[in-house]
Amino acid sequence: MQIVKKNTWLICLIAPLITIAQDTNEELVNWNPEKRLDWNDYKSRPDVRSEAAASTATYLGVNYSITSSSFNFKIICSFSKNKSWGRYKTDYILSHEQGHFDITEIFARKLNKKIKEYKFDRTSYKTDLQKIYQDILEEKEEFQNQYDDETDYSRNKEKQAEWLKKIEKILEELKQFAKYT
Repeated sequence: MQIVKKNTWLICLIAPLITIAQDTNEELVNWNPEKRLDWNDYKSRPDVRSEAAASTATYLGVNYSITSSSFNFKIICSFSKNKSWGRYKTDYILSHEQGHFDITEIFARKLNKKIKEYKFDRTSYKTDLQKIYQDILEEKEEFQNQYDDETDYSRNKEKQAEWLKKIEKILEELKQFAKYT
């Protein structure tokens, strides 16, 4: 099973095998608290139809495998260098874009928590996992949209600063679910 959803800052996958569908030329960066994005990571050309200052493409997905005696999963939270671009490359805009990547990490941790809490049922696991994934994905998309709406796409500096603190706080609260690979 594979689902792909795309908008200006998000691409999501779910698959029952440990494979991710991607362009062979695509460079992915896994989320890491020690590695912040920089403008050299943004390899794509700006979309001429967009008025956005930048676009950050991320992946949030889960791969899982079932054997007769086990259920294993791996969550993917990564940034696509070749699908992300910046038109106005300032540190301030980059911090807003990093916020989008950090939000994806928040929901990777929430997905990890939900799957760990899941009581495996061999008869319904496909439907169950799909529901868990879809619920997390919907919540993440609402959160991403709220981030852009409330910060006015980073133009409201006061709200932007508040949101970056909020994102940092939530990442800290979900720290115990950060190990998901």
